[in-house]
Amino acid sequence: MESRKVNLHDYEWVVLSVTTTGALLASIQGSALIIALPDIMTDLQAGFLTIMWVLLSYLLITTALVPVIGRLADIVGRKNLYNAGFAVFTVGSLLAGFSQFQFHAWDMVVSRVIQGVGGALLFTNSTALVTDAFRKGRVGLGLGVNQIAGAAGFLLGPVVGGVLASIDWRWVFWINVPLGVFGTLWGMRRLREPETLPAAQTFDWKGSLSFTLGLGAALLAASLIAFPLVGLQVVYALFAIGAAGLVVFFLVEMHESQPMLDFSLFRDRLFSFASLANALNGLARGAVLFLLIFFLQGPYGKDPLTAGIMMMPFGAAFMLVGPVSGYLSDHYGSRLLSTLGLLVSSVGLYLLSTIGPATPYWLLAVYMAVMGGGSGLFSSPNTNAIMSSVVVERRGIAAGVGTMLMNTGQMVSIAIVFPLVLSQIPQDVMFRVFLYGGGMGNDPQALASFESGLREAFLLSFAITILAALVSAMRPSHRPLGELGDSSQRLSPEDAMDRQPGD
Repeated sequence: MESRKVNLHDYEWVVLSVTTTGALLASIQGSALIIALPDIMTDLQAGFLTIMWVLLSYLLITTALVPVIGRLADIVGRKNLYNAGFAVFTVGSLLAGFSQFQFHAWDMVVSRVIQGVGGALLFTNSTALVTDAFRKGRVGLGLGVNQIAGAAGFLLGPVVGGVLASIDWRWVFWINVPLGVFGTLWGMRRLREPETLPAAQTFDWKGSLSFTLGLGAALLAASLIAFPLVGLQVVYALFAIGAAGLVVFFLVEMHESQPMLDFSLFRDRLFSFASLANALNGLARGAVLFLLIFFLQGPYGKDPLTAGIMMMPFGAAFMLVGPVSGYLSDHYGSRLLSTLGLLVSSVGLYLLSTIGPATPYWLLAVYMAVMGGGSGLFSSPNTNAIMSSVVVERRGIAAGVGTMLMNTGQMVSIAIVFPLVLSQIPQDVMFRVFLYGGGMGNDPQALASFESGLREAFLLSFAITILAALVSAMRPSHRPLGELGDSSQRLSPEDAMDRQPGD
């Protein structure tokens, strides 16, 4: 028996070694790519909107696919899908590095979609794998440690991107290939399926296709409002397709014996309130990092590499607080920690609404650290609550729903905030600032418009974060999984009063 315990304990860290590689891979790519965009745009002769779609296409496809992949993982298991994610992400990275100027970066957009498919496989199954492995009241610790890789990638990305872009921007993508190959082989060798999933399950193709089409079309339409490439008629048509797809999805799910999305999950108040708080947090924070990059390169007048490095206080605070909050949520529950994290984030957002060109960097760094620390305090406990509220055979779809809601909030945030902040700025000025930095000193009208929109955007994010904190405070508390390793939750007296039978 003691030997079995040791093996289980060792396997926890095996899972973390694999999943943190995936998180590091994806997070470095995201922040390094922003630094390399000027070289990519120049070499491939791409326009500003095309470059923005290089960024957005990844988030769009990832958001639309994660719930479907989560359900598939509950049927066939997490291991093989996670390893497939490494392989697909690696192929997308290889193809992106071979993008050619005659396509003006649109072949890179396609490659980023392929990367997004791989990212969806990685993100969804990573959370479920960690939850499966870290039993006995240690789930929050595992999720918190896993966050270190994402935050570390965010910190390292600008430096990696700057170094690689100075050699050749293509290496920003090609550096993923050896990491992806290692992750695929390491996962194939060391991962296993720790849980026995129910047999004779079927995959809901009708529900999955209608959901992916509906959500994908709706998010694409929202993104095209912020970064227009087509006329409004096409946008309206996409909204109509999205609405129709989601209506068909709900009708299909009502009559499906094994639906893609089990709506009974939302009957549990802990799952539903924690998921709603996650979505609102994504809505509040989705455009914040983009806005800070614009601010540092615009009013502050920094180049992209310097601006990326100056963003480090946010990632550093997130990285330091995340594992601690995850560990504490294993022992004291998640409600207080998650709510406090949102309140701290709201303070940071309110402080950021006061910044301007004269704000000293040390003060801006403090504001970013407050927001980053609050985000780290919220994230691990809230994910712990979501994953601890479901049974083993629903962890895949629970992870998928959580990621989908957060990413949907982020995309809607970008669709709302970017027109608010940038609508009065000439596109050539916006293009120059985002890709090259150097400030807005030559266009005081654009500078004043940007500062006004920035303040409004941060205040809107502040208000949404306060709402998210209220939702988080209203949910039931929870205790981590029992010390005996069973899949049931052990409720405290407070929980028993909060959660009614059948919730």
